[in-house]
Amino acid sequence: MAGIGFALAAFGIWGLLPLYWYMLRGTASLEVAMHRIVWSCLLAWVILFLRGRAGALPRQMFRREMLPSFLIAGVLLAVNWFTYVAAIATGRTLDASLGYYINPLVSILLGMLFLGEKLSRLQWAALVSATLGVLYLTIQHGAAPWVSLILAFSFGLYGLLKKRRPAVRAVEGMAGELAFIAPPALAILVFRGLSGSPSFGSSGLLVSLLLMGAGVATLLPLLLFSAATRRIPLSNVGFIQYLAPTLMLLIGVFVFGEPLEATRLPGFLLVWFALALYTLSTVMQSMAAPVVTEPGIDFPEEKAPVGLDAHQDEAR
Repeated sequence: MAGIGFALAAFGIWGLLPLYWYMLRGTASLEVAMHRIVWSCLLAWVILFLRGRAGALPRQMFRREMLPSFLIAGVLLAVNWFTYVAAIATGRTLDASLGYYINPLVSILLGMLFLGEKLSRLQWAALVSATLGVLYLTIQHGAAPWVSLILAFSFGLYGLLKKRRPAVRAVEGMAGELAFIAPPALAILVFRGLSGSPSFGSSGLLVSLLLMGAGVATLLPLLLFSAATRRIPLSNVGFIQYLAPTLMLLIGVFVFGEPLEATRLPGFLLVWFALALYTLSTVMQSMAAPVVTEPGIDFPEEKAPVGLDAHQDEAR
């Protein structure tokens, strides 16, 4: 039961994060994203230092086979976080929610294309249904749901990189990735400060505290997720992962007042049907090959089943 509790807490926090970023809507999305990078990086390295694991990571980061993965993953994090924060600030929470819904399906597509993973009939049907949903939304509104696609594919590519990389624990992975993008993020913040347009320190104490707290908001659910996946099978976590986009959808509609027009509903229904098929396929795979778990706080990424990368949620 502890594992279920950790998972519910992790995905619950991820689902409620739009409320956090919404309080910063008066701050430029670029500044919010850069603060999130800098403070998350600082906190991750503090955690590693307190655990006595900070010394070995730099050697791993700069190994020839690891360096490109850490660097590109960091860039994907930056793209994802900026897009997500900008979506909340500009009233596109529903688009962000859709991106989270289709993320697992993008992951199995990338796994098939780049890792040679075989898809079951149910997974193929799920991909077709999700594609039809996205096409419907594109035709209905005259433009592709770019926010959703950028979020989903940045998540998917991020997970693909981590699957192909030698196993690294969750906090180490994020600390290494952020170490490459934190210096340019800090440079952007310094430039904004010198140009006289920062919110940090000039828009009130609450805004400054919220920007500093972005690191905690990022790493706390990641640590809870890590604890959950060491206590329960990842297939069970797969069920709970839909809590996050569902909470985001509800917040977008009932808190932020974003309209879920009747014309958009068929597209969402096709995506939800695809997720039902995907979840059924995951259950069938899990029944065929039960997963044995053990208690702990960190976990190796190679245990993730097809379509669900254990560390992919770092990008949220």
